[in-house]
Amino acid sequence: MKRKEPLVIPEIFQLETELKREKKRRRFRRTIRNTAFILITAAAAVLIAVLLVPVLRIYGSSMSPTLKPGNIVIALKSSDFEQGDIISFYYNNKVLVKRVIAFTGDWVNVAEDGYIYVNNELLDEPYLKEGALGECDIEMPYQVPEGRIFVCGDNRGTSLDSRSRAVGCVSEEQIVGKIVFRIWPLTEVGAVE
Repeated sequence: MKRKEPLVIPEIFQLETELKREKKRRRFRRTIRNTAFILITAAAAVLIAVLLVPVLRIYGSSMSPTLKPGNIVIALKSSDFEQGDIISFYYNNKVLVKRVIAFTGDWVNVAEDGYIYVNNELLDEPYLKEGALGECDIEMPYQVPEGRIFVCGDNRGTSLDSRSRAVGCVSEEQIVGKIVFRIWPLTEVGAVE
């Protein structure tokens, strides 16, 4: 016949110690899980922001009054642009923001009053306060080269854009994306037109 060993009942302090250890283990697991979740979420957000939806801050006044210095906007990666769209592109280690005026093969002519004609038709630009010749050192009329886009700022008097040889027309490789939404200041949140 087998002898039964006596049942040992732990002391209260032993139970409290074991309970504290178990709570500590659970808290540690929860912290590790939450930290991993935060890191994965942050990495995904950074990848999306860099690869698909860049967020940009406007510094200059070349797009006034449409975009003002300090505005924060969202760009969508795209290569499908229409005349009048606002795009961002790389130029000399900077990101510039300008409006699409003409495409490959189009003829651009900037009149003395600063208003633009594309293929001999006056461009409808309701976003302009006034036309201005600005820094225009290219020979007019100008034909947009193959694989390029002619861009101008809305503040034509101060904008350095495709009217200048320094910037010239924008190639597809330079384009960051199409500006679609303003997220700052909060009083102006909404689609950018």
